[in-house]
Amino acid sequence: MLRIPGMPLLPGTLFRDVSKGHYPKPQSLLNFQGLSMLSDRKTSPPVDASGVSVDISCPPASASSIYPPRSGPRMPPWLAYDKKVLCFKAFFKQTLQELYHAPYLVRKVKIYYYLEDDTVEIYEPRVDNSGIVQGCVVHRQRVRKAPPCDNEFISLIDLNVDMTIQIYDRQYHITDCDPFTRDFLNKRGITVPDPVTSPCDPTELLRKRDKNRSINAIQKSHPFAQFLKYDRQVLKFYAYWDDRTEFGDVRKLELCYYLADDTMEVKEAHVRNSGRDGPTVFLKRARLVRVSNVYIFGMHFFSIKLFSKEFEGLLLPGQMTPKTLLNVLGTNMRNVRFCVDPLNTGNKEILYYTDRDLQIGSVINVYGRAVVITDLDPFTQQYYREQYGIQDFTPLPIPTRSDDCADHKPKERILPPFNGWGKYEDSVGNCLSVEPKPPKTDFKKFIKFDRYVLRFGAKMLSTIKANCERIFVISYFLADDTLQIQEIAIRNSGFLGGEFMKRVRLELPGQERFSCKQPQYYMPWNFFIGSTMALNDFLFHIVSADEYTLLYMEHHPEEYAHANIPIIMEKVHRCLQSRMADFVGSCVPTCNDLDKKTDVFISFESFKGALVSIMGNNISDHEIVTLCRHFSAEQTAPHACSRENVRAAAHLELKRSLWNARDDLMEHFHHINPTNLPFLPEHKVRSTLRGCRLPFSYELIDNILSILNRNECGDIEICDLMNFIDVSCGKGCDMPPVNHAFELCPKIPFLTKGKMVNFTCFLRNVNLPLNLPTGGE
Repeated sequence: MLRIPGMPLLPGTLFRDVSKGHYPKPQSLLNFQGLSMLSDRKTSPPVDASGVSVDISCPPASASSIYPPRSGPRMPPWLAYDKKVLCFKAFFKQTLQELYHAPYLVRKVKIYYYLEDDTVEIYEPRVDNSGIVQGCVVHRQRVRKAPPCDNEFISLIDLNVDMTIQIYDRQYHITDCDPFTRDFLNKRGITVPDPVTSPCDPTELLRKRDKNRSINAIQKSHPFAQFLKYDRQVLKFYAYWDDRTEFGDVRKLELCYYLADDTMEVKEAHVRNSGRDGPTVFLKRARLVRVSNVYIFGMHFFSIKLFSKEFEGLLLPGQMTPKTLLNVLGTNMRNVRFCVDPLNTGNKEILYYTDRDLQIGSVINVYGRAVVITDLDPFTQQYYREQYGIQDFTPLPIPTRSDDCADHKPKERILPPFNGWGKYEDSVGNCLSVEPKPPKTDFKKFIKFDRYVLRFGAKMLSTIKANCERIFVISYFLADDTLQIQEIAIRNSGFLGGEFMKRVRLELPGQERFSCKQPQYYMPWNFFIGSTMALNDFLFHIVSADEYTLLYMEHHPEEYAHANIPIIMEKVHRCLQSRMADFVGSCVPTCNDLDKKTDVFISFESFKGALVSIMGNNISDHEIVTLCRHFSAEQTAPHACSRENVRAAAHLELKRSLWNARDDLMEHFHHINPTNLPFLPEHKVRSTLRGCRLPFSYELIDNILSILNRNECGDIEICDLMNFIDVSCGKGCDMPPVNHAFELCPKIPFLTKGKMVNFTCFLRNVNLPLNLPTGGE
């Protein structure tokens, strides 16, 4: 169909194209690879022999036409210039009546010219805080020209750079255009001048001038902003008021300055037995009027004198008002007229004390009382150090009267001597209170050291031979510092064994029984191997200690000096300094070239005999045991778990619970391991066994994971785990139910530590020359 250019697409304006003879029907379905589907593909344009795409709707140039030259149909403007808009930058001046220094306001706009229908739109970009309504100034429409050409509309030739156009009684001066507009007009043969500079806006100059003034002006601090910044921040000063008259003395004061509202509060620090037990408020919290100034020398405040101007009293009511009223008319009270003084002529500036005036040595006039600041607290010192850069905070001395009494020092309360009835703590309670209360136990110590027991093996020292063969176990409870002694029964010894002494707290021997001083009790550091102590008139010699006791003492060397390796090595280094050759010879008598050997091991008995022969009583048996354990040559004991026993215990639990979800377990492993890695981390395997609800306890899972095959990274082999829990293979041996925590894999501590000593490592830590004879000597 053909249409007339410029006519809308309406019935009656379309005509049939007589040159068209082929009317193909478009295909909407196609068959692609055996599938019938909707055809939404666009056919590619045909390509001629030269390789150029050919438009079917546009006949070639050589083809004959039914229209004469330059008389064929053309594209309408709304289609040819669709979405093509010319943009011009312009400004106009708006007259101002309310500003004296700014007679007009320069407002910058953008003029849009739509080529498709010759419409014009004017838009003003929005500016923040401008105070005027901005946005669309003229809606899109065809605009008539100014009279006398008001019968015509504004066209393309009326808009250009550096041109003034009148639109609705407003003069717009165009200053610039965008690149597309410039290129479009140049192609149409219209010359576009260079951009023109816009005039300066007087109101913008006034704003910049006011902004510069506000920047250079002194910033005013708002009271609420000051409160938010310095809330709960108080500067504390120590001061005194010298009131040494006939009946006065030096008053010690504490001055608090609140930074939140610049108020000040002064409190009096009453000295004991001073006779002043009343209120301590010396000055109620308020802003203090400053009636004298201070002299400041460098960064520190020295002794300061007051000016001749003294305190003149408080202001009368009405003297301090925010506004001043003036009597401008009338002589009596009936015809009087008042007005507010705009110049505030009678206002007097009142100065208050600030943090700048408060320093060491400053004299503060508190309503006629000269208060001298002597010291500051740490927070105040840090504040002045950061705020004003002051570093010297040397306090000033406080003067005293010659007849002042010495400071009262409370004496230690002397209690009457203990009478022997009950315990010492009960007698103290009877002396401190009329209604005695039971002594309080250290609850924190009880919670921390509950069930902490140190056990020592001991023998009794007695003149009776049978008592010397008895074996005892001394248990020391760290929770309450009590002792308990158990006797081990020996066959045919004549002693039954059992509890020898009940759990009780024992005093150290050699103390005065009936004394007013608190007795000293046995403490845990009094017990060590080789010590002899009197317990309830029985002498015991400690000969051994269990593994837990030795480990506990070695882990707390600051409390137990006999288990402190640095102290013991220093003692050994001092004693072996002159007899190193004799010590090495007694330990290794046949080794002359000891420096060339890497590892030399000796027995505990040889090492102990050599140290005792050199040092004598300067070293205890516990210190020798600590050295042997520290330089032990024994390795860690092998794992006690048996794979067959653990497998039998696992199969027993699976059969008892009738567990048959092996496929579900394998599927879960495939889910967490999609790449089928042969090894998985231990934490994933453990969570899988717990998540799939295998009937295994925590201890049995630990035993199973400890014996499975692992790689270099410590990951567990999945195939080995699945074969391990496979009950159908029948390889597991039958066994009765056992306790998985203790009986399946007994975790026996390594008790043979210290039987052999790494003598080479010990000599390396002693760091003394050996001075051994050579092989030829």
